[in-house]
Amino acid sequence: MYICFCLSFSMFLVGLTGGIASGKSTVSSQLRELGCPIIDADVVARKVVEPHSPAYRLVVQHFGQEVLLENGEIDRQKLGHIIFSSPEKRRLLNSITHPEIHKAMLKQILLYFIRGYRFVVLDVPLLFETRRLTRFLNHTVVVYCDPATQLARLMHRDGLSQEEAEQRIAAQMPLNEKRGLASHVIENSGSREDTHRQVFKLHTKLEDSMEFLFVRAIVVAAVAGLGGLFLYTVRLLAS
Repeated sequence: MYICFCLSFSMFLVGLTGGIASGKSTVSSQLRELGCPIIDADVVARKVVEPHSPAYRLVVQHFGQEVLLENGEIDRQKLGHIIFSSPEKRRLLNSITHPEIHKAMLKQILLYFIRGYRFVVLDVPLLFETRRLTRFLNHTVVVYCDPATQLARLMHRDGLSQEEAEQRIAAQMPLNEKRGLASHVIENSGSREDTHRQVFKLHTKLEDSMEFLFVRAIVVAAVAGLGGLFLYTVRLLAS
């Protein structure tokens, strides 16, 4: 994470989060269409538990063969039922996967940094729950919708009963609480067009931000200073 800290001083990082069925994926897709570099923690999470990976072996070790599909891959639906019904098992899974997810995300951040992007959007569902990344972020964005809309969308999307949907929503930090922690809020209770207008406004604000120029200047000055110190030390030793 030290490297992530250094990078946050040469490009700025934007955290995007929300709640289950709040519409975060819609906002993420719209930002990607506008040309924003997106690192999706859910996509990364699926990759780090691919068969024979270190995280995969630990998941099987702690949760058993019954969480596997016939082809050997992890049955995400079955594992989801287990962890959403047990906070202790959810914490266990997070302790296995989160370090691997963060390492993989850092590699992607490095690639975007090398390519010269001024900012990167980190799409992280549990951004405020884990809090491991928040100190590296310059902006945080929450996609919000009212509780009734969130419940209805989740039941319809995943074919869940009301009790099952409420259980999954309760496993996360309430959206109202996340909204209070964010520097930007996208209100997604209304139409898709209204949401898109808000996303476009946010994108314009991020693109127009001059933060990256200031922080890049700091990095250049720091690197130049370290380089001068190194040359002085070499000359001193050689004399």
